Amino acid sequence: MLNLHGKVVLITGLGQTTDEGWGIGAAIATLFARQGAAIFGGNRSLTSANRTKARIEEEGGICHVVETDVTDSASVKALVDQCIQRHGRIDILVNNVGRSEPGCPASMTEDTWHAQVDINLNSLYLLTHHVLPIMTQQGHGSVVSVASIAGLRYIGKPQVAYSATKAAMIQFAKATAVMYARQNIRLNTVVPGLIYTPYTEALAQRYAPGKIQRGICRLGKSRFLWGEWGMDGMWHGRRCSLRRMRRVILQGSLWWWMGGSLVLLGEYN
Repeated sequence: MLNLHGKVVLITGLGQTTDEGWGIGAAIATLFARQGAAIFGGNRSLTSANRTKARIEEEGGICHVVETDVTDSASVKALVDQCIQRHGRIDILVNNVGRSEPGCPASMTEDTWHAQVDINLNSLYLLTHHVLPIMTQQGHGSVVSVASIAGLRYIGKPQVAYSATKAAMIQFAKATAVMYARQNIRLNTVVPGLIYTPYTEALAQRYAPGKIQRGICRLGKSRFLWGEWGMDGMWHGRRCSLRRMRRVILQGSLWWWMGGSLVLLGEYN
């Protein structure tokens, strides 16, 4: 097991915890807390973030959460400042917010486009903008961002803004990783495939009511080698593995978690 005792993890988007399932961020935060890290989280909704906080504290972990608008620089700076005031350091930054709304360039409204750019991409810039100077002063740090297979492949849904911003996140990490490698700061990206979370269920409820279970079963049988969706608990261990790898091995890298879907789609290379 990875020993993260004494480490501080700043994570965004750690809510969505329900009785039926976990959000990816909640699963990541809980896993890191189990390895001994102190968790400091920023989330749009304190209600859902506090559910994650309660789970972590029930297991004896350390977690503090702050209401944060990741699209607002002042709000992000306040999050970072409060983390430093409480813990004095940030060892790991996890960028885990995202929004997906359907649409192609011809039909999508400008507001829909800009909202996804703000949440998916500008949030990454704002967090790294405020955290990288701290990591530079510390002499080390690790930044891990959650992108999506949609940033590399068309996955059957008209979500051009989501796909474009997730692709940009990947290249953002690659380019910045080169700039900060000699300062012992690593930037890497996790690329999950279709993960069944409360958020994906909410999207299905919004855009395909009454078809959720049939759709989940159909996708599971058609796109995954073992006939089921990926679940957040299946892959969040990879995040911990990513954190522990040596700098010389992982810098500006992508970590895929596709559940075998690329093989069946004929896109694995």
